[in-house]
Amino acid sequence: MNGLLRMEGVSAGYGGATAVDGVTLTVEAGESVALLGANGAGKSTLLKAVLGLVPSTGRVLFDGMHLGPLSPERRVRLGLGYVPEGRRVFPGMSVRDNLEVASFAAAAERRRLLEEVFALFPQLRAKAEERAWRLSGGQQQMLAIGRALMGRPRLLLLDEPSLGLSPLLSGEVFAAVRAIAHTGTAVLVAEQSTARALAVGERAVLLRLGRVLHDGPAAGLDKDALRAAFLGDPLAPNGVAR
Repeated sequence: MNGLLRMEGVSAGYGGATAVDGVTLTVEAGESVALLGANGAGKSTLLKAVLGLVPSTGRVLFDGMHLGPLSPERRVRLGLGYVPEGRRVFPGMSVRDNLEVASFAAAAERRRLLEEVFALFPQLRAKAEERAWRLSGGQQQMLAIGRALMGRPRLLLLDEPSLGLSPLLSGEVFAAVRAIAHTGTAVLVAEQSTARALAVGERAVLLRLGRVLHDGPAAGLDKDALRAAFLGDPLAPNGVAR
């Protein structure tokens, strides 16, 4: 299978430091994948490499198209949606304007997409004219996800969606992510909360020090592999699991 998203030997980093090291990864159309690992494992950098927000080597292909020469905006127009860590909504704009500004569609289609977002997140409908800075952290995360959905993504990239949220709000956000996945939108979610991510992902990819340690079904994920991804193997070189 070629995959909707295919990364081939991708490396990326910042200021000469490598954060993602030779990663090969596939996400099929309609598939949900949990990207797991400790803080600093390279999860955020990997998602940014897909969107073209950090320089990378190797090949990133989306539906068979090599994305290397394309800008982040062009990648979004092709069907990539991105929800960054920390939400990053436009605080001075209303909820409605935050959503509408993210859509490339004509007016009628934009209204339909807006209704879909409000159906998924009724709290946003109730606060449609509120400034985004007045929302709770959970509502801002809902807004960030809704904004990504306004671009009609075929693959949704989510970076630490539970970060800074209470367990109750995290549960609400991940329930929405599961609903999105059930519509057929492919999802790649980077998370430190393994229980939340595995409840969404059909497949689990474990990263440690920028490398893939494990790639397989989420159901029955090996506890030793999970422990190695978060804690490393003290007997292995550089703490990387054997």
